[in-house]
Amino acid sequence: MKSLRFLPVALLVFLGGAVSAQSKTDSIKVSGNCGMCKKTIEKALKVPGVSSANWNKDSKMLAVSYDASKVSLDDVQQKVANAGYDTPKFKASEAAYSALPSCCQYDRAGSKSSKKANKH
Repeated sequence: MKSLRFLPVALLVFLGGAVSAQSKTDSIKVSGNCGMCKKTIEKALKVPGVSSANWNKDSKMLAVSYDASKVSLDDVQQKVANAGYDTPKFKASEAAYSALPSCCQYDRAGSKSSKKANKH
């Protein structure tokens, strides 16, 4: 009888471990300049599977927590690039970058004409 009581507890512990194993937190370098960049980058990650996103304008680092069974780190970086911001794996399209406000147009590595953006 005691073994039957132990079985549900063991099952809950096992399932709890499996769920937490899918939750990941990573840091990604993301180009940007100001508070508007922060809003745009973080808003781009308000998607299913991402539980939190926090971009630091001084360090240029994005801390993102996500469910790896729903979204991959590549998906996260692609969403940021689609919003106009370069990441280590994906470069924003010229159209997405150009659509950013002038204060958000950071110096892009490898670009011929480098713009100096106003820093907020």
